[in-house]
Order: sequence, then C-alpha cells, then structure tokens
Amino acid sequence: MFKKFIVKKDFHNSRFDRWFKHNIHQVPQSFIEKLIRKKKIKVNNKKIKTSYRLQFNDTVELYGVNNLKSNIKIKTSKYKPSNKEKSRYIKFIIENNDNFIVINKPAGIPVQGGTKSFKNILDILKNTKYFEHTKPYIVHRLDKETSGIMILAKNREYAQLFTSLFRIRKIHKTYLAITHGEVRKDINIIKDNLTIYENDKKKIQKAISYLKILKSNNKFSFLELKPVTGRKHQLRKQLYNIGNPIVGDDKYYLSKVKSYPKKKNLMLHSYKIKFMINNIKYNFEANYGDEFSNFIKNIF
Repeated sequence: MFKKFIVKKDFHNSRFDRWFKHNIHQVPQSFIEKLIRKKKIKVNNKKIKTSYRLQFNDTVELYGVNNLKSNIKIKTSKYKPSNKEKSRYIKFIIENNDNFIVINKPAGIPVQGGTKSFKNILDILKNTKYFEHTKPYIVHRLDKETSGIMILAKNREYAQLFTSLFRIRKIHKTYLAITHGEVRKDINIIKDNLTIYENDKKKIQKAISYLKILKSNNKFSFLELKPVTGRKHQLRKQLYNIGNPIVGDDKYYLSKVKSYPKKKNLMLHSYKIKFMINNIKYNFEANYGDEFSNFIKNIF
C-alpha cells in the first residue's frame, strides 16, 4: 500500500535513514537500503540514497510499509529511572534554556544506552521537566568514564547547529587530566595521525591538541588540554602515544603502570566549553568530582 509523508521543518537537512527510523520504524540500515533498491522508497518522485539530506516540505513516498512491524521484530529495552534518580541527576545541570541544556556528567555513566550499558543520561533526563515537550539530542561525545561538560540540544534545529559548530571548530573545549609519569616540559602541542577502523576499513585521521602542564612530579602530571580536532578517544590516544597514559585508563595504558594506582574512574574531566550563537557568547565551567580532587591532593 502506498503512503505519502511531507517532511516537517524539524527534520530539515536530516539524513533520510534517520528520518525513516524516527518516523516510520526502527529497522536495520540494510533493510532501508533494500527498500530503496526495490524502488519502494522515493523522495519527490525520485530514487535517493540513505544519506540523502531531506529538505523542508519534501514528499516521501513509501510502498508496502504497512507490514514492517509484522515482518521485523527488534528487541528493545529502555532504562526507566526512578524519581529519586531523576532528582539526583538534575543537580548536575549547569544551564537550561529553550534550546539546550548543559550538564556536568558524572564519571561512570554513558550518555546513551548500548549493548553493554543500560543506565544512561538520555533515559534519565528525557522524562524530566527539562524535556517536557521534546527530547534530548546528542551533539557531541563524552566517554562513559569521562566526567564533565556535556551539551544536549532540545530540538533538531539546535542539534544540527551544534553539530555544524563542532564540525567547523567553533566550539572550544578544555579538559583536565592526570597522567602517569612526568610529561616533558617542551611539549605544548601534540600532533598525531590516529588510526581508526570503520566497517573494517582503515582510516588515518589528523589529531591536534594543545597541552599545558599545571603540576608534575616524577610519577604524575596534572594537565590542561585543548583539543583542536575532535577524534574518538583523541586525548587518551595522544597521551598514551607520548608515554603518559591517563590514570585509570584500561584501554590505553602501559603494562608497567596499569595496576598502579588502581583507580575506578578515568582521570579525565571536560572542564570548560565556550562558543557563540547569534552574537551571544557562552562560557560554561564544570567542577571535577571528589575522587579527582582528592587524588590531586594526594599526589602533589
């Protein structure tokens, strides 16, 4: 059976596959591609790719979508936080306005759920008063074990705006880290070619970060870091590459220092973020937690 949809303003410039999963059904990427190959999907009466960027008022035509729910069964389970837990995480909110919130994410909790993670920030916050008539949109990454500043957009327009600002490097972040060993005093910038794998394909990505030593001794260094690029695990990889892995990192570590000292959390904190929107300057700062603070006191 034929169905027609008109793309709303909220999905302007969104990828087609994301629109489909949000508005039609959560299906595997391969299934959407199969429908396109079989000409069961058209936009403005034309064949498109899954990566096609939809425009406001585009016409999406779908054929045979009525049977999707009976043909495809996806096991989903969402985290349902208690009211007590919601109130606990509300305390971490730094900024709240009509378009986004800024939170000081605690270490040890992922931003969204996954195969290895159930409890997550999105499911906790989405049913609070801050997202009463909308939902949280992720606009940048922060690892599960990393604490600190995290922006969540309240609408698709600002989600796309933040994504664009990150892409053109108009959002500036400052991190704090405690590393093993004494970082060389002549290092104030780290430039790397980092290797990543996407769909079994090897990619080389240029990574640049500025570094400032705040305190150091022969065992540890307390650093301020300002990444220019935004690669996955960038700071963790770069500090490992110079022989000073972050304390508590169980992925990028030197075997001789892995077990000393034993830390539950990664000693990496997203400390500051600044950007400009509509000629308004935004500057936010997030204090690090007690474990981070106490560790600094004990080693210096």
